[in-house]
Amino acid sequence: MNIILLGAPGAGKGTQASRLEEKYGLVHISTGDIFRANIKGGTPIGKVAKSYIDAGKLVPDEVTCEIVKNRLAEDDVKGGYMLDGFPRNLFQAQELDKFAKVDACVNISVDPSLLMDRICGRRVCSCGASYHVSTLGGKTTCEKCGQPLYQRADDNPETVGARLETYNTQTAPLIDYYAAQGKLLTIECGNATPDEVFAMICEKLDNFNK
Repeated sequence: MNIILLGAPGAGKGTQASRLEEKYGLVHISTGDIFRANIKGGTPIGKVAKSYIDAGKLVPDEVTCEIVKNRLAEDDVKGGYMLDGFPRNLFQAQELDKFAKVDACVNISVDPSLLMDRICGRRVCSCGASYHVSTLGGKTTCEKCGQPLYQRADDNPETVGARLETYNTQTAPLIDYYAAQGKLLTIECGNATPDEVFAMICEKLDNFNK
């Protein structure tokens, strides 16, 4: 099973991705991780991406698509994968269709009014764990590894507002794109807990694959 995980910043994609990865045996593919791996490894495409990043520019869609294409050609993804952070726009989605087969697009839908509080109240750990200040009870260290928690530099109202606007203009149209293909599975979260959201995703995926 090959799926795309879609959702606005703060929708909880990271939390659900780790659970879906474990339950369905999927390889979690984050574009951020791919970029970092290629740049660190000094690959030709990584050097191209780095030249844009160092110049403070967005990496062109063509470069991003090539990096994802190379990643999906590796052996470990043959049993199924989950794309997180790609595609980000219609061009990337159309290019993806040329070199990969996507079975379903899971769209985690959250009321926009909740997203700002979610993101600005987020605290993360270098081990990858993520929390919200409302559940920490004043704690400042990670429950998993004990390391200090911190707030990402871009988890502030101004930057978050810009990220949500970018999502609405560029990524949200993918909802219609995958709906037209009959591959869209929308999860209306409301105030559901992460456990409840995970249960809803699994139910839809399991029924979709019958």
